[in-house]
Amino acid sequence: MTNVTPNASATPSTVAAPKTDAASKSVVTSGHAGTELASTHGTTTVVDSVVARVAGIAAREARGVYDLGGGAARAIGAIRNALNASDQSQGVSVEVGEKQVAVDITIVAEYPVSLQDVADGVRADVIRAVESIVGLEVTEVNVTINDVHLPSDDNQEEPAGARVE
Repeated sequence: MTNVTPNASATPSTVAAPKTDAASKSVVTSGHAGTELASTHGTTTVVDSVVARVAGIAAREARGVYDLGGGAARAIGAIRNALNASDQSQGVSVEVGEKQVAVDITIVAEYPVSLQDVADGVRADVIRAVESIVGLEVTEVNVTINDVHLPSDDNQEEPAGARVE
């Protein structure tokens, strides 16, 4: 059983652990900066960007997803990848409440996978991951399909050579 306590400040405050004999009981507090879990043994704070990252990782693993994010986000992501850095929350935004979270995801789907099947798979994978890893109820997952990736896009041939020497 999880008890939920609202947090009015922009940053999570320390939540006193409830008086209980069962170590499994906890108190969840959520603010703009994160979600805080307090048990009899201490507190754990989950920052909103971590919730977005968990959702992003789950979305990338869904069948038929080529990439996350719109055109500008993918361009920045390509630069980031060239520098051996990655942003697992690219294309993901979350709104975290006291007990629940809403997720918006922008994806590029692979061709010729059914777009509705891709969206349904993303939705199911994100809900499963966020609820099991973060422990918040997911109220909605809105999926925007921004583009379709063609396999031929990966095989663009470079010109054979200069026509003039």
